[in-house]
Amino acid sequence: MKVSLFDFDLPEERIAQHPAEPREAARLLAIKPGVTLSDQTVRDLPSLLNPGDLLVVNDTKVFPARLYGRRINDRGGNAGIEILMHQHLGGPDWVVFAKPARKLNPGDRLEFGTDLAARVSEKTDDGDIRISFDRDGAELREALWKIGTMPLPPYIRRGRDADPEVTASDRDDYQTLFAAEEGAVAAPTAGLHFTPALMQALEAAGIGVARLTLHVGAGTFLPVKAEDTEDHRMHAEWARLSEETAAQIAETRAKGGKVIAVGTTALRTLESAVGNDGIVRPFEGETRLFITPGFRFRAVDRLMTNFHLPKSTLFMLVSAFSGLETMQAAYAHAIESGYRFYSYGDACLLDRMPETTYD
Repeated sequence: MKVSLFDFDLPEERIAQHPAEPREAARLLAIKPGVTLSDQTVRDLPSLLNPGDLLVVNDTKVFPARLYGRRINDRGGNAGIEILMHQHLGGPDWVVFAKPARKLNPGDRLEFGTDLAARVSEKTDDGDIRISFDRDGAELREALWKIGTMPLPPYIRRGRDADPEVTASDRDDYQTLFAAEEGAVAAPTAGLHFTPALMQALEAAGIGVARLTLHVGAGTFLPVKAEDTEDHRMHAEWARLSEETAAQIAETRAKGGKVIAVGTTALRTLESAVGNDGIVRPFEGETRLFITPGFRFRAVDRLMTNFHLPKSTLFMLVSAFSGLETMQAAYAHAIESGYRFYSYGDACLLDRMPETTYD
């Protein structure tokens, strides 16, 4: 499909810079293919679901993967550098995004204050920068939590000179209630809306919660640059779905309940773990699942997610789930009605297109 089909204009003032307070006060647009739209709030979620339904959440934890420092080389170069850790290669070795990347060369030393350093080991033809830190494991994690900053997406404006109180707040704001398994460089943002009060209300309404893990990669921020979806190469992300969660899903199905994915990351994990028979089984490994209109959903009945970027794989996914025309109309309504977009923004609750029901 042409990527241009998934483009739309979004006024800059619709891009949320801070989360709603309290989190469940965020707006929620209920969307049914057709197009049926209903303006709600996240705290209304228990009344929009049915007893016996199952919410599946992503329990990945974001770590401070953005670092500011200096680039030093043997030619006398000494300049500022910003990196975003993107993919762990094992031990002290990482693939990173860098600003500026053009002048980086193998052998350059990167210093992040007095507490952490790295060496550029490779610069690939496709633009990947590979570096090796001067430590790994628990020592590296300790240094990152000390001097790193949360890897907020580029449309949330902070920068290295941001108010320290704001960046300190982001360490809590850009983390879900479910965060437990450290490894993400982007938050599974649909989960940001959940609070203890909302969880209590869901439990009282007879709605269950199951967990899985997908470590969200920085590639989730990137628009699709190809002109056709067939030419896009999806980034890989590591995911795990346990036997316990598979059993919870099977029990929900057996009793006639619906499976609701909280976020596109949960949906992609579930659809990576489901068989042609509609049974979700334990799963662990990388997924590159790229969902576009025409995809046959087997695991997920409903989807709670935020509002996504134009021409992104995530907007393509929701268009596959509920229909491109439905989502175009829903986004037009959201923009006109003042909904807040992207990671710190409002949410929507999508019903799956009838055509994608499984046997």
